[in-house]
Amino acid sequence: MNQGSNAAADPRLLKGRGARSNESSRYDTQKRVNFDDGWGREDEEPHPIKTEIIRDSTRSIIARNDSPDISFSQSINPYRGCEHGCIYCFARPTHAYLGLSPGLDFESKLLVKPDAARLLEAELRKPAYKPQVIAMGTNTDPYQPIEREWRVTRSILEVLSEFKNPVTIVTKSALIARDIDVLAPMAAEGLAKVFVSVTTLDRKLARIMEPRAATPERRLETLRALSAAGIPTGVMTAPIIPALNDEEMEAILTAASEAGVVSAGYTLLRLPLEIKDLFREWLEAQVPDRAKHVMSLIRSMRGGKDYDSNWTTRMTGTGPYANLIAQRFAIATRRLGLNRKTAGLDASKFRRPPKSGDQLTLSLQ
Repeated sequence: MNQGSNAAADPRLLKGRGARSNESSRYDTQKRVNFDDGWGREDEEPHPIKTEIIRDSTRSIIARNDSPDISFSQSINPYRGCEHGCIYCFARPTHAYLGLSPGLDFESKLLVKPDAARLLEAELRKPAYKPQVIAMGTNTDPYQPIEREWRVTRSILEVLSEFKNPVTIVTKSALIARDIDVLAPMAAEGLAKVFVSVTTLDRKLARIMEPRAATPERRLETLRALSAAGIPTGVMTAPIIPALNDEEMEAILTAASEAGVVSAGYTLLRLPLEIKDLFREWLEAQVPDRAKHVMSLIRSMRGGKDYDSNWTTRMTGTGPYANLIAQRFAIATRRLGLNRKTAGLDASKFRRPPKSGDQLTLSLQ
């Protein structure tokens, strides 16, 4: 199903896309390559890479994990793949499980879960379900462009609101402001919190690194709108990429604080599996003057490797440079008054609302 390992060699194909190629996944037994058959097709106008939507027929909607360095145990991902096209996205390798490439396939062949709300309601009604926070945006963005048409994320929020089940959301899309009418009442009951990821304030860098995501200015405007609506907001300065965006950390935190956020977090760039090759390829194409320096600093924080999956350090790295980033973050958040102790989300209000056909209870006077 993928488009070949060198499908994106022609730069005319890459406008609005993050990955520079479409290498076969790690599970493919065969590799595809382009070659010149002598017909001079290099002179023809190439076909643009179009976004393809595939219906996901999953039978369950809540994913569960027991990772010791992740703050949630339940999550929902309305979509697989992400049209934002962020080159650094740690979710790219998951497309290999579908027989697709973590490269261009990940951002152009998207799976949508149209039955998500129905599946969620069924799970929440099970007697065995234990109410707790559900996280969204932990894998791919729940507010990527196709949400405008499919509205799967909104349908999920409406179910969570009806059951009074708390939710946290991470996004880099301004589209979340559309759902303030659902999120604000939930937040008033301690049931919702939103984090917006702001990777850079540099429009040029954002355009090549996150080609179909909202501009930095729109993300800050979104944080301001959410905060004004009474929704607890946070900013994720993620991922931190040494020699590329790390010098912006304090500026991002300051701008987000002025927009009304109450909390902040960061993660160091992660390059598991296919991402390391995709990211190196992107560096050489987009910032060749800094490519070697960026990778050298990354390895200095990953024990000399492109990536270290150790539970305790995979988010923050190790070594002097990683320690410096952590110190800078701590100083900046303390100066700005972020991450002060705030009330957590409240799972005690969870209830199963009556549904059509339920027998009414009688009360005796």
